[in-house]
Amino acid sequence: MKIGVLKRGLLVGLETTWTLGKIIFPITILVTILGYTPILGYIATLLSPLLGVIGLPGEAAIPLVMGNLLNLFAGIGAILTLDLTVKEVFILATMLSFSHNLLIESAVAKKVGIKISVVLAVRIGLAIFSAFMINLLWQGGEQQAQYGFFPSPEAEVVPVGWGGIIWSGVESALMGIAQLALIVIPLMIVIQIMKERQWLKVLSKWMSPFTKLIGIQANTSTTLASGLVIGLAYGAGVMIQAVKEDGVKKKDLYLVFIFLVACHAVVEDTVVFIPLGIPVWPLLLIRIVTAIILTMSVAYIWRYLEMKQNQGRKETRYEH
Repeated sequence: MKIGVLKRGLLVGLETTWTLGKIIFPITILVTILGYTPILGYIATLLSPLLGVIGLPGEAAIPLVMGNLLNLFAGIGAILTLDLTVKEVFILATMLSFSHNLLIESAVAKKVGIKISVVLAVRIGLAIFSAFMINLLWQGGEQQAQYGFFPSPEAEVVPVGWGGIIWSGVESALMGIAQLALIVIPLMIVIQIMKERQWLKVLSKWMSPFTKLIGIQANTSTTLASGLVIGLAYGAGVMIQAVKEDGVKKKDLYLVFIFLVACHAVVEDTVVFIPLGIPVWPLLLIRIVTAIILTMSVAYIWRYLEMKQNQGRKETRYEH
């Protein structure tokens, strides 16, 4: 293997880590500070009256707020402190699988070129709609949820003063960026090798039936595979490079992102819910089916609007 390939992959990985790190660092510090203020509690109180419509008690607002502003693990940690039924935990898990880590992942989406309003509308919309449908259609799950595998939470060291709180945020941010680098840099090196050895063309060919099914071009396969395996925030590095190097069109980028909004990091984001004592296979199936149907629908509507637009242009030319 040539050293030049490794060097180029390393440089791309470092550049991507720097790009995403500039987003993750300030947002993590901000959310950490918010966690030590009454603001999250106020937000949870405001949401409480709305939760009854989707079959959740008022206290379920806490894991929803924590999961959406922080990440899945924060949401799961909050769920573990509540006495909920299997159905309630399943509704929360489904909502959080669609809508979590909104601040960082929305900022990353903007960096890729996707409008934040689109990301928020799709993610929050899917979370609310799925919760409503589960509550409406599922008549069981009334037994108390039995949590397992998670150790009892140890007493946290509470930061002293604003300086301690900010430093705690800095530590969390640096840890997050370090984890990002450990994933992104090796991934970029592997992708660089795959590109230079033409393996990505083989991958695109293998995935072309699926990409065609959901209405996107085959050159999005790397972006799609990365997001499915490692998620939106980490997979964004691959997306940024794909836009630069693979000639991914804006339309295909939006469709891929819509698919990944509903179904990303499918292994990790499914496995983490196992200790909550809920059926995870239906959760995974809901995400995959929703992603396929949603993306196909948006692709169909997009093509229809393009055809209408092109037809209008032709008619205008004929009139002149």
